[in-house]
Amino acid sequence: MLSGARRDAKGSTARQVRAELRADFPALGAENPVVVYHQPAPSADDRAGRASEPGRPGLVSRRDMDTIPLQHIRIHGHDIGYRRAGEGPALLLVHGMAGSSATWREVIPALAANHLVVAPDLLGHGESAKPLGDYSLGAYASGLRDLLGALGIGPVTVVGQSLGGGVAMQLAYQHPDLVERLVLVDSGGLGREVSWILRLLTLPGAEYVMPLVFPGFIREGGNVVGRALGRVGIRAPQLGEVWQAYAALTETANRQAFVRTLRAVIDPGGQSVSASDRLYLTGGMPTLIMWGDRDPIIPVAHAYAAHAAMPGSRLEVFEGVGHFPHLECPNAFVEVLLDFLATTEVVDHDPARFRELLLRPPTR
Repeated sequence: MLSGARRDAKGSTARQVRAELRADFPALGAENPVVVYHQPAPSADDRAGRASEPGRPGLVSRRDMDTIPLQHIRIHGHDIGYRRAGEGPALLLVHGMAGSSATWREVIPALAANHLVVAPDLLGHGESAKPLGDYSLGAYASGLRDLLGALGIGPVTVVGQSLGGGVAMQLAYQHPDLVERLVLVDSGGLGREVSWILRLLTLPGAEYVMPLVFPGFIREGGNVVGRALGRVGIRAPQLGEVWQAYAALTETANRQAFVRTLRAVIDPGGQSVSASDRLYLTGGMPTLIMWGDRDPIIPVAHAYAAHAAMPGSRLEVFEGVGHFPHLECPNAFVEVLLDFLATTEVVDHDPARFRELLLRPPTR
């Protein structure tokens, strides 16, 4: 089982880490333990895309992911792509900006061994429709509600990464009856700071410059290089995911949807939408926060601040990991998530409790 006293090679413990953080985050205490997951260097089996220990939750190759094909459903006249696998308690996996359901390729089969896993392509992303319209967090949350309703699934544990974390929090806020647990992975919506590149792309006229920044011929060249590296066993998950986003933005419809989504949550000064003033409403809902301590897009400080503001939440920090823990250390990601699912009880939405929280917000 995972422990708040997990040790690294130097003998430091998460308890010591928590003590060092109290100056900046005084709300951290025994009820909100910090667990720093000291991720070892990947084994040869990990690099090959396989679990190195029998019985351990395994990774999968892209070939295995092909056995979980993208399905399609039409909602409100728009085509929505999604992947579905497994049976059991439901997990809803929500990807980040310019991503798709394919970002979960390394973890879906392992999670689907004992769970029903649904991973959609959000509207404007992947192979879902890219219409003119509302790309706000609220619209995305309503879209997920409608998708779950159309599929006859719910309630769910919702796992959101980056933009998907903001969508997950919005879903829990707008439709608390649908969310049993909340898992935030390098999540947006928890602070102002964000990569300068994303801020730059919100400037007026950026959509007219983007075709010059994301030309199709460079995309094709990069794809060739990526396939060549893959054939010789070289894996760079974070770089690969960033490249997939880059490649998607070479298409006009993708760029337009990307800009609308970006401007709904980010402005030139940083993230413009924050859930920080409502995090106390998660009191009683099992919540897990996972973050890479080398995230270059959203700083890990947001994880500590959110953890301190969310009573009873768990925080796992992956050392040496960037913005995509589910791709960069998928075995550790699956281990942490499955432990969280196994050791927490689902929460039923209680309107009376929700009203009590609203009327007695925490002291600031």
